[in-house]
Formats: sequence, structure tokens, C-alpha cells
Amino acid sequence: METNQPTKVTVETVIQAPVEKVWRYWTEPAHITKWNQASEDWHAPRAENDLRVGGKFSTRMEAKDGSMGFDFGGVYDVVNLHEAISYTIGDGRRVDITFVDQGDATKVVETFDAESTNPVEMQQAGWQAIMDNFKAYTEQN
Repeated sequence: METNQPTKVTVETVIQAPVEKVWRYWTEPAHITKWNQASEDWHAPRAENDLRVGGKFSTRMEAKDGSMGFDFGGVYDVVNLHEAISYTIGDGRRVDITFVDQGDATKVVETFDAESTNPVEMQQAGWQAIMDNFKAYTEQN
């Protein structure tokens, strides 16, 4: 029996920074454009973020050589300051992010509905690479 339930994929990291800073760097467009790419040959030249329930966000992701690009965006379903963000992507998939305050560190856990075009392992690797970039950027700035 087949189900229509999407496969859930989780990526996570612990960032050596307080939750207030981690939240700010995760949600402010000036920071999003600095870390939101899976590899060095991609970048995020533009980001917009209306961080409230019902608010929309969009990040432009492009290959640096201009060969391809796409807008990644959605609508917020949950916004709990310094604790949780949930949103629905334009294609209907859901993403849930939790921020766990550990004092001088913050654990970030992101769970997303996998899409059906690419292998789950490839999707997990890409989202983890972005999470790792976020960790490095946040700890270095």
C-alpha cells in the first residue's frame, strides 16, 4: 500500500553562538545572502524575508557562472522567536526548524519534506552543506 506521506529528512548542527545571534543570522536578508549556498560555485545574490505567520520569504540562488538559478521561497506557518520556524515551500512541501538554546551554543535542527526528483541522500547532503555554511558564517562573524 502506497502512502502520500513525504519522506522527512533532517539536518542539524551545533553553532558556537547564543541563540539570539543564530536567529538573527538565520532570518535577516543581509546575512542570508552570505551563507545560503550548498557549494562555492553557487551564491545567493538576493533575499527577502517577512518573518511572521503568513509572511513570505524568497532567496535567489544562482550558479556564480550564471548557468542556472532559481528562487527558493515560501510562506511562514509558525514563527516562535528564538525557538522555531515552520514554512511551506511553493511546491507544498513543509520545513520545520528548531533552535535549541544551549547557553553559549545553539543547536539548529531542520526537517524537510523530500522532493521526488532527486535521491534523498543527495537532498540531505545539499541541505547539510547549506547548514554547514551557516554554522561557519555565524561562528566567524
